[in-house]
Amino acid sequence: MAETGQGAVAAPVKDERVKETSALRKALIRPELGAIVGTIAVFIFFILFAGDSGMFNAQGILNWSTVSAQFMIIAVGACMLMIAGEFDLSVGSMIGFAGMSIALIAVTLQWPVWIAILLTFALCVAIGALNGFIVVKTGLPSFIVTLAFLFILRGFTIFFPQLIERQTIIGGISDAAEGDWLAPMFGGKIAGPFFDWLASIGVIDVFERGTRAGQPIVDGIPMLIVWALVLVVVAHTILTRTQFGNWIFAAGGDAQAARYVGVPVNRVKILMFMFTAFCATVFATCQVIEFGSAGADRGLLKEFEAIIAVVIGGALLTGGYGSVVGAALGALIFGVVQQGLFFAGVESSLFRVFLGVILLFAVILNTYIRRIITGER
Repeated sequence: MAETGQGAVAAPVKDERVKETSALRKALIRPELGAIVGTIAVFIFFILFAGDSGMFNAQGILNWSTVSAQFMIIAVGACMLMIAGEFDLSVGSMIGFAGMSIALIAVTLQWPVWIAILLTFALCVAIGALNGFIVVKTGLPSFIVTLAFLFILRGFTIFFPQLIERQTIIGGISDAAEGDWLAPMFGGKIAGPFFDWLASIGVIDVFERGTRAGQPIVDGIPMLIVWALVLVVVAHTILTRTQFGNWIFAAGGDAQAARYVGVPVNRVKILMFMFTAFCATVFATCQVIEFGSAGADRGLLKEFEAIIAVVIGGALLTGGYGSVVGAALGALIFGVVQQGLFFAGVESSLFRVFLGVILLFAVILNTYIRRIITGER
């Protein structure tokens, strides 16, 4: 405090940079707010209109959880990349390409499945790095670069199996994966004894006839769900608890300003492209091991579904703002609605209508949030 000329004490000057934020405003600018509200609304809707359809028994929960996990795996990678200020439209083609790569190496070349999986991960992550390298070195929009790779990868996915096997669907992966040490990490189940115990005390139903009589209807948690949860936890921790997470936000918020303070923006963006490719390969590997086959049409439109889940989760299309938890909730909404329409007896084609409506709503909400943050009118 300073004294005036008459000896009086002047009031302390309040720093303009220190601005108190109300609890309501803090809640409104949370990235995942819209996804939380949407998740609650979706569950309430289907509890009311499909509550007695089996949607919320053990098998029903497993069904929509598995579908949600599929969306969630690719949404995590898309979220991190979008926060860093970039897009990857080649995710869907990467899924098909990765699955076909595993099939060709394991079935056609007859190499061990674990080698096929590791080589495929290395190849796809390298392609992700190439995507990122082209974007940061040329300054081209990632939309254009990854759109090109969307066609390149899809073309290779169709060309190679036709050239080698004269077909676009390759089976026999289940037989090749039998006894493999790595395949169960993508196609197995965990917690089987726990579900046996739940069945023994009558919490979940058991099969009443056939070769599985007496066994629980749900006999474990698929690794697809485990991968989804692990990726969400790891990505959220990195984004909110590490310096690298701060770099991701900085790279997407104002790349030039971030460079001025020492953030390796180019490296951050390339690593995020690699992580997106990694997530797509996880999805593809789980899919191939589960179905026992690879198809050239796998992954179609998945890139748009991932982006929609991220936008529903509160990420801004301009980068620098978003939440992995929000993206995971967006994926959960997808899974619940897709399966819920079936349980509620609604025409399944309306799922696409729902995607369009909720995307429009999410973009409008996110635009409003951006204006709150930036002070724009």
